[in-house]
Amino acid sequence: MSIRPLKVLVFLAALGPIAWLGWGAWSHALGANPIETITRETGTWTLRFLVLSLAVTPLRRITGWNEAIRFRRMLGLFAFFYGSLHLLTYVWLDQFFDWPAIVKDVYKRPFITAGAAGFLLMLPLALTSTAGMIRRLGGRAWRRLHRLAYLAATAGVVHYWWLVKADIRRPRMYAVLLAILLGYRAVAALRARAGHGFGRQST
Repeated sequence: MSIRPLKVLVFLAALGPIAWLGWGAWSHALGANPIETITRETGTWTLRFLVLSLAVTPLRRITGWNEAIRFRRMLGLFAFFYGSLHLLTYVWLDQFFDWPAIVKDVYKRPFITAGAAGFLLMLPLALTSTAGMIRRLGGRAWRRLHRLAYLAATAGVVHYWWLVKADIRRPRMYAVLLAILLGYRAVAALRARAGHGFGRQST
């Protein structure tokens, strides 16, 4: 299969969660607390797409499938898309644009602080995701900037961990996956500096 139809399939699959939520809202199938369901699902998919986008580089290096890099921007933008929906659900459906209450929440509730930090870290990544911005910034500066994805994913895991408090099995799973992906990059960078042929570090 060529890359173009595969990218279309990945794009359509990435729209699956929002289609399911839309159908659930229309058919009243989101449970007793639909706002909580929407908030939970959009937040979880944000983290999933962040992890998937960070998995592209290790996948490319381990398998030798260089075309995998062409999916990274799409996955990262879907992470931002679902993160924006997650934020909008909180600001609109949960808080009804009560900005003083929102600011108080960000200041006093650590899991919301972590979530807000994660979204702010994703914002410059989304704004500079185009080929034009890569040319304007230059490849090296662009790669440095996009290492913010590591911090955004870490903030997402912390946000999830602090939110659930007691049952940490799922956030722990994402924490382990993220640790593996970041650990791989750290080892690759060290070996590249030592001249062991891992090549240039990539986001």
